[in-house]
Amino acid sequence: MPHNIDKIVLSHYQTRALLHARQQQQSSATTSVDLGQSGIEVTLDEAGVHFPEDGLLSWDAVDQINESQNNCFLIREGVPYKIQQFSEFTNRYYSLMPTEGAPTLLISGTLMHRIKGTDPWQDTTEKIHAVGSISGEVLDTATGLGYTSILAARHAAHVTTIELDPAVLEIARLNPWSDPLFSSPHITSRIGDSGELIDAFADESFHAILHDPPVISLAGHLYGREFYTELYRTLRPNGRLFHYIGDPESASGSTTTRGVIRRLQDAGFRQVRQAPAAFGVVATK
Repeated sequence: MPHNIDKIVLSHYQTRALLHARQQQQSSATTSVDLGQSGIEVTLDEAGVHFPEDGLLSWDAVDQINESQNNCFLIREGVPYKIQQFSEFTNRYYSLMPTEGAPTLLISGTLMHRIKGTDPWQDTTEKIHAVGSISGEVLDTATGLGYTSILAARHAAHVTTIELDPAVLEIARLNPWSDPLFSSPHITSRIGDSGELIDAFADESFHAILHDPPVISLAGHLYGREFYTELYRTLRPNGRLFHYIGDPESASGSTTTRGVIRRLQDAGFRQVRQAPAAFGVVATK
C-alpha cells in the first residue's frame, strides 16, 4: 500500500499481531489498515504504533481494539471509533463486525453473512456462482455492504443496487472492503425499498437478479408473491434469479424455502431449484 493512507480501519485481528510484536520487543511490524486486504510496515516504540505520515496509535488504544471481538474501528487522529450507526429511519442498530476475511454487517445483533466455516466474501462468491454466468444488466435488491454488487460487477456490464437504509451505506463507506461500491463506474446505487422501486424498472430490464434480503422477520414483503411477480416481470427471458434464504437444514430455513419455491412458481418462474451451497434457491424465467 502506498504511504498515502485514505483511512485506517483496524480490528482485533490486526492488533493481535501488533501486541505480539511488542511482546517480542520488536521495533517494527507488518499490519493491515484495510482489514486484511493489504499490508504495511509500522514502527513500534514505548508510545505505541507509528503509521506512515506520523500517525500514532497508543498502546492503550491498541488494547481497547484488541479487547473488542465484535467491532471494527476507524482511527481518527489516534482515537479508535467503533464503526456503528443507529438508524432512526428503521429503528435498527448497525455495526461492522470483523472476521478473518471481509467483515460482516450486524443488524440489531443479526448477522448478514455466513461466517461459520466460511467468511462473508466467500459466502457472497457462492451466491454469485449459484446464478451461473453473469453478464449484461444485473439487479442487486439489497446492497448491504455491497459485496454482491462488487463481485457481480466484475462480469456484468452494469449493476443496479438498492439499499433501504442510508445508515447502512454510511457503514459501508467506512468499510475498506466496500470501497469499489462507491468507485466502480459499473455500479449504480439507489436508496429506497426494493418492494417499491421495482415498479420503476421496465419489463425485461435485467439479465440476472441477485435477491439477498434480510431475514423474513425484518423484510417479509420481499418474500411475497407480489414482489416475486415484479422480479419476474423485470427479468429477461431465460434470465436467472438467485434468492438467498438461509440454512436449508434449519427448521425455519426449511419452512421458508418451501414457501419461497411455491410462491416463485406461482409468479411464473420455472426450474426453481435449491442451491444448498449458497443457502438459497435459483429460478429461471
